[in-house]
Amino acid sequence: MSRELFWFGVVGVSAMLVHFGVVAWLLVPLGMAPLQANVLGFLIAFQVSYWGHRQQTFQARHIPHRQALPRFFGVACMSFVVNEAMYGLLLRFTPLNYRAALLLVLIVVAALTFALSKLWAFRGTPPIQKPHRNP
Repeated sequence: MSRELFWFGVVGVSAMLVHFGVVAWLLVPLGMAPLQANVLGFLIAFQVSYWGHRQQTFQARHIPHRQALPRFFGVACMSFVVNEAMYGLLLRFTPLNYRAALLLVLIVVAALTFALSKLWAFRGTPPIQKPHRNP
């Protein structure tokens, strides 16, 4: 489990940096609207996240893309919606400042994303093990 959590963090931070970089690049030099840039940043960062989690975090190369890709995209989209809704609710209905509220949201959403990714998006039948032959 600790290996998975390590790689979940590495892949997550990598995807976040890609997301941030894409948005910054689309906003400043190209002048794209922030919300449009954010959607494109999310879609590009999703690729980093999907491939990283598939290859490293959950080592799910044996699960067909037609199963894992739509499931993980659903998890990612749901995580974004939960993030926005929870953050808005905490800002509106609690005395938490925006930093504490965001930190709480990020921790909860990361845990939810990890659990759904592990238990559903990248879950499948284990790969068939080839029997070892003794020489």
